[in-house]
Amino acid sequence: MTDADAVRLSVEVGAQDDRYHRQSLISWWDQPRLAAARVLVVGAGALGNELVKNLALLGIGRIAVADFDLVENSNLARCVFFRAEDEGRNKADVVAERAHALNPDVTLLPLPGDIRLRVGLSFFASCDVVLGGLDNREARLFVNKACWKTSTPWVDGAIEGLMGLVRVFDPPDSACYECTLGETDYKLMAARRPCSLLQEEDMLAGKVPTTATSSSVVAGMQAQEAVKLLHRDRIGEPALAGAAFQFVGLTHDSYVVRYLRREECLSHDTYDLESAEVVDPDPVLGDLLDRTTEALGPDAVLEFEHEIVLGASCSVCGNSQVFNEPIYGVKASAGICPTCSTKWSLEFTHSLDASREDLLALRPSQLGLPPADVITGRVGFERMFFVMTGGEDPWDRVRSSVEAVGA
Repeated sequence: MTDADAVRLSVEVGAQDDRYHRQSLISWWDQPRLAAARVLVVGAGALGNELVKNLALLGIGRIAVADFDLVENSNLARCVFFRAEDEGRNKADVVAERAHALNPDVTLLPLPGDIRLRVGLSFFASCDVVLGGLDNREARLFVNKACWKTSTPWVDGAIEGLMGLVRVFDPPDSACYECTLGETDYKLMAARRPCSLLQEEDMLAGKVPTTATSSSVVAGMQAQEAVKLLHRDRIGEPALAGAAFQFVGLTHDSYVVRYLRREECLSHDTYDLESAEVVDPDPVLGDLLDRTTEALGPDAVLEFEHEIVLGASCSVCGNSQVFNEPIYGVKASAGICPTCSTKWSLEFTHSLDASREDLLALRPSQLGLPPADVITGRVGFERMFFVMTGGEDPWDRVRSSVEAVGA
């Protein structure tokens, strides 16, 4: 035995009691790196349970888990963290609570509610990896665009019956999720919204036939891809970047599909947040517009990350109502005049210029924009970005918001 072998053996023997000893024996493994990592899990159902379980066991330092749904009795056969007494509780809260009990080393941040309304773009930028446990195209498309704007890799998972799919999207160079969509996908998404474009109440209530075994396989591979992404400087670029691993559990057939990157894809927009201006967490919009016009010229406008429903009016009875909130938060049922049951005429905007004096005195929170979001100042193709955190860590900013809502 060489002196080097003797030293290695003594270290290994001395570390036997370390929680992460066995995985740390992998030659390229960096446990402190995992302890410092931040991972966002979107979806806390069958896949989300397994994803968070795996991340907690691996010792990922910070895990945020988002879901708007509540625990149902039918979840118990597929979700390791749920118990019968949890029925009616928010899935994200339960998963965070049980995962912390599984490994107290890990910090969990539950994000109950719609992820689009819960966290802003700078939160995505602060994540090392995003993992998707989603069951619909709309949510995937939102996550994809947020990750592309912030250059955050994300790993999508999908299950149906005994089949599973794992895809890695690695901005800015690989194919993205929207690159995989075809004409039929866009038609199906359009069909799930009424003419008013407001969100149907059951739009996100996807019910997919699944088993605990399928979710275990897919989530295990997703977590493994996340670990590889976190070690990419040691083991190389992700083999599945812009590609999918498909398996058929009934026959154990499996194969890899590589997607073509569509250069004209609308999701391929990357923000330069490194040079962004950090501003107050909830600034006056008129002040941001003044800063933008000073930097870019008098024709500058502010652009929001979300389409805002400003208000509604009825052409029949003259009734009107102010909404001032993102389109995701306005249900289709709210698009009907409560006085005469006629469909409202809705006013939307995603931008703000000096002509909108009624909006200049408002703050982002008064338009329902999520905490730690980004607002863009633009003239033509020239842009500047405002990160609304006040210099606070986006995770801490979002955590404070979550706690305030729950208080």
